[in-house]
Amino acid sequence: MKATIVTIGDEILIGQIVDTNSVSIARHLNAAGIVVHEKISIGDDREQIVSTLRRALATSQVVLLTGGLGPTKDDITKKTLAELFGSELVCDPTVSAHVERMLSERGIAFNELNRSQALVPACCTVLFNAHGTAPGMWFEHEGRVVVSLPGVPFEMEHLMQDEVMPRLKARFALRQIVHRTLITSGLAESMLAERIEAWENALPSYLKLAYLPNPGAVRLRLSAYEVEGESVSQEIERQFAALQTIIPEYVVGYETATLQELVHRTLTEHGLTLATAESCTGGTIASRFTAMPGASAYFRCGVVSYSNEAKADVLGVDPAALAQFGAVSEQVARQMAEGVRRLAQADYAVATTGIAGPTGGSAAKPVGTVWIAVATPAGTVARLKQCGTDRGQIIDRAASAAIALLREELLAMKD
Repeated sequence: MKATIVTIGDEILIGQIVDTNSVSIARHLNAAGIVVHEKISIGDDREQIVSTLRRALATSQVVLLTGGLGPTKDDITKKTLAELFGSELVCDPTVSAHVERMLSERGIAFNELNRSQALVPACCTVLFNAHGTAPGMWFEHEGRVVVSLPGVPFEMEHLMQDEVMPRLKARFALRQIVHRTLITSGLAESMLAERIEAWENALPSYLKLAYLPNPGAVRLRLSAYEVEGESVSQEIERQFAALQTIIPEYVVGYETATLQELVHRTLTEHGLTLATAESCTGGTIASRFTAMPGASAYFRCGVVSYSNEAKADVLGVDPAALAQFGAVSEQVARQMAEGVRRLAQADYAVATTGIAGPTGGSAAKPVGTVWIAVATPAGTVARLKQCGTDRGQIIDRAASAAIALLREELLAMKD
């Protein structure tokens, strides 16, 4: 069964707010076995709402609208839906009493605009909104269902969970949608695809593989739509188990697993300690580790040595190396990692030094150039990475690459 999600509001189209509602709605629908056919964002315009809804009803059994249900003149969704379905607006006494009570508790006058919140199309089923003043509305039209929800995210979320999903499950005979995601790291998307080509070609026809690249990782998602869930889930597990025998060293985990979680687990299980020395990443690596509960068991300290003076005075980097090779160099990265390892008396240490931009690059060292080093009990390794051109992207990619290199060294320690 297919669904269309329509978000309504000029504020979405001009970028004033980020549309999180369609993401949340899609997750609810997917979990119930309803395929999201399309997601559309439109403005507060009557003709646009009508044409979009008519088109959506031609392709989907369910259409969910969110937004445009406020009390002011620019919120026209409710009136437009009443006209479209040939219905008049009537006052719902339960909604009216609820709105008056909510406003009274907040010290807000119950004026004509607020009273209009209790007006609903006579042909709809009212979905009571315990968390706001705009009720949800459920329409049935020629075997299709149209649901209109408020645009306030937490109000919409409660209505989806408490009202909409139970009704959809009762109204339609739903089959399952199954998604499972394997996280890999260490192979670029094209290299990964080449490595697993034979496995991918042998997948059952009902399983769809998607490559989803992220900084430092590539997610592989297997999906099956409108199927019998248990047997398909078992088949996906078998397929991923086979894949892990092909690329065992590149598998991070499933769903939302991260490299730092793997490193966190390894350091904890083996009683090892870690320190970080960061220049261009500005504490991002340390933040990723200390955000996880239990990091105090292994994380000794993090130094953000942004200036050359800090690199020399705090970490013990040789000023001659800074003068000869520059701060962004293999020599300095190695000395930063070794310096913070020595300073913190840690087993392992990670260092980054690079050019995050947008200025500071050169022909020899363009923006995005980053040297990464990991100091270990067995020695120090360093790697040069080109991390893009956008400052935020560079920081994110460099931090991910540094953690990936640390993981490699920890794996080598196990071997």
